[in-house]
This record gives sequence, structure tokens and C-alpha cells, in this order.
Amino acid sequence: MKNSLSVFLLAAFFCATAELHAQGQTPDELMLRKIYDMALTNGKAYDWLDHLSNEIGGRLSGSLEAEKAVQYTKEVMQEIGLDSVWLQPVMVPKWTRGVPEYSYIETAPGISSVVNVCALGGSISTPDGGLKAEVIEVKGIEELEALGREAIEGKIVFFNRPMQANLIHTFEAYGGCVDQRYSGAKEAAKYGAVGVVVRSMNLRQDDLPHTGAMSYDDLPPNKRIPACAISTNDANYLSTALKLKPDLLFYFNQTCRVFPDVQSYNVIGEIRGSEFPNNYMVVGGHLDSWDLGDGSHDDGAGCVQSIEVLRLLKKMNYKPRHSIRVVMFMNEENGLRGGRKYAEEAQIKKENHVFALESDSGGFTPRGFSIDADTDNMAQIQSWVSLFKPYLIHYFEPGGSGADIGPLKKEGMVLAGLRPDSQRYFDHHHASNDTFDAVNKRELELGAATMTSLIYLMDKYGTKTEYTSIPK
Repeated sequence: MKNSLSVFLLAAFFCATAELHAQGQTPDELMLRKIYDMALTNGKAYDWLDHLSNEIGGRLSGSLEAEKAVQYTKEVMQEIGLDSVWLQPVMVPKWTRGVPEYSYIETAPGISSVVNVCALGGSISTPDGGLKAEVIEVKGIEELEALGREAIEGKIVFFNRPMQANLIHTFEAYGGCVDQRYSGAKEAAKYGAVGVVVRSMNLRQDDLPHTGAMSYDDLPPNKRIPACAISTNDANYLSTALKLKPDLLFYFNQTCRVFPDVQSYNVIGEIRGSEFPNNYMVVGGHLDSWDLGDGSHDDGAGCVQSIEVLRLLKKMNYKPRHSIRVVMFMNEENGLRGGRKYAEEAQIKKENHVFALESDSGGFTPRGFSIDADTDNMAQIQSWVSLFKPYLIHYFEPGGSGADIGPLKKEGMVLAGLRPDSQRYFDHHHASNDTFDAVNKRELELGAATMTSLIYLMDKYGTKTEYTSIPK
């Protein structure tokens, strides 16, 4: 009897303490607590990602899988009861990889070592039977001019500038060397190179080649040369082998093809605003991915987190002041057609977008946001830091937002990008291990809750910039 009474009194004490604690919290603190509680105990993002990754797979722009993803995310938005859901047509490029690539380093007749490569997105194929040539190693595009045509003509250019390991912000390291992947083939072709092989954009030493977009720009078709990426381990091996035998031969074979543009869609869902229905806030990610993995981190995670933002708001019966849209952008990886199309249509319709948030940095533990805003809006967002502190969210710094929402930028508008911990992101980025098993359920849900919290605060308080609300 005494034990039962003790348990009862203890439970009553904790209930009373919790109630007193809640009474001492502000409405915003209580709302964020509710958001995180619901996301972590009743989240749907992980299940949606499971289907997107494991039932549909890699969603290369213009592919059947991309079209299946369009229909699936449209159905999810309809099921959660958004006020309206629609497809926005957009023409996208269509490129296919073909059969798996094959490559080797030949140090003497009959003596070769197989290496891991993959075609870069947008590359042409090698000649039938593959391409074999001597190799010249460079650390960047700027070295080509110094070497000149005499040293380069008839050879394969090996771009071997690694990501800078001592940069804590790994996206800075990526930005510091991605030009060789994107423009290397175009620049090398000007000096008579017959192909290019590019070190994978990866901080880890492994055997996985990482694909990604490349461009020939205005180079005539008959001047274009094939381009592939090589794994970091094999890049190191090739570099060492060249020091020992500068006249070795490199062989690679790829059968990729470029087709005419095809029609695809952005997928858009909306909760209509109660006070400012003609002022729009957007949250989104890009639905397309590369084809080597299933695109779980890049950017399936951002897509399902963005849909989860609107589901959580609906589940809590929150009535937004502004109209809030979720957008699944198509073709971020090799064209940015979806982001540009959405901004173009918004301008034609004279839609007043005041805030946009993108998640396109993986489904890892959220750290905060990078924010593109003027001084007043930046100050307002930073005034909310204490609200996020209990959830270990601390990064609120000026910076870029996201590629898809970038075209929306205008004076007075606020753009933001979710910033998860990025240390492992480039281990998976554009590679065959960007798969569902690499995403942690709790980390994904924390990201969705963090995004929902910022959307809630931006909707409640609006932007600090003066704007004219179009009458309801």
C-alpha cells in the first residue's frame, strides 16, 4: 500500500512539475516542442523515403523512374490533404549511361590493372571499342594553357585536384575543385585532348567513382570528347603510376547517349494562407537524382522532409497566415530546369514570394541554416536562436540557400538552406552508395522538424521587409 502511494505521489509530482515548466514557456517554445515531438514520434518522412528509394530507385532526369517519382509524390501530397496539388510541366534533358563503364591502366603490353570509373553526366560515349591513349596529369584547368597543345594533343587529360581536406565546411572544398569536372572536357578539347578523366569529388579514400554534371557549353559536337570520373583510390594509383612510367596507357569504354529533351514536371502542393493568401512561402527539394545509387541523400531526403513540413502543420491544425507551398523540383542535377521554370511561372503570374527554404545537403543531423537575407531579416532570424538551442541547432549564418530556389531571389525576399552536418555527405554524393541504408531515421526526422520550425516562425512573424499584400 505504501509503495502504491509512493508511486502515485511521485507521478503527481512529475506531472505538476511538467505543468509548471510548460506554463513558464512561451507560445513559440511550446510550438517548437510540439513540432519536434510529433516529427520524432509520428513522422512519415522515413517511410516515404523508403518507397522513393527502394521501390522507385535512382531518378535520372527524363527517366521512367523520375516519372514514377512525380506520380508518387503527387499522391502523397493528396493523401495528406493539402488544399491543392498540381503538376507544373517542364522540359528536361535526357541522358542515359548505357552499359557499365570499364577501364584499365596499361603499364606494358599485356600488363594492366582494372580501375573504377563512371561516365560524367552529359558526356558523349567513347568510340566503339573504347578509347586508349597516353595520359597527362594536371591539378586544374589553369595548367592547360601553360602546357599547350604540343603536350596535350592526342592524350587523355587527368584532372587530379583533390577536395581540400582542411576546410571544415566541406561544400567549400567541393566548390574549390568541381570546375574540373564541369568544364574540364570543354577546356581540354581546345588543346587537342581525346578524353578526360577526373578525380571524384570525395574526401574519403575509396573505390567508388562519383558522377556529376559536366558541360561542353558551345563546343561543336565534332570537337567534344568523352569524360569520366575515377575513384579516389584509383586516382592516387594512376598518379603514382605516371611518376614511374609517364608513357603508360589509359583505357576506358562508356556507351552513354544524349537524347532530345522530354517533358517532365515539378510537383507542387499548397496550404492556402488565412491572412495573406497571395504571399507565398516555399519549402522544397529536387526530385531527380543520379542513377548510380537511389538518391536517398541527394535529394530524396530533402524531398520527403519538405512534404513532412506541410503534413506536420496540417496534423497540428495550424492555420498559416501566408500560403505555404511544397515544391518537388525536377532536373536540379543536370540543368536546373525545374527551379528556373517555377520562378518563371511565378513571375508571369505575378506571385509574391516572400520566403523560400530548400533542403539539398543530405539527411544527416541538422545543424541550422545558411541564410540569404538583408540585415533586418537576418537579425530577426538570429533572434530565434534561443528557441532552437534545446534541439542542438546553432548554425544561423549568412550564406547560400539552394540551387532550385535561387532563381526566385529578389530584393527583400528571404532564402534559406537547411545545413546538416556535412562531414560524411561527399562520401555518398553522386555515387553508388547514396542509398536508403545510409540515411538515419532519427537524423532525417530532426531535419524535418527543424525545417518546420523555421517555416512556422517565418509564417507567424513574416519578413521584416515591407511588401504589399495582394487583397484576398
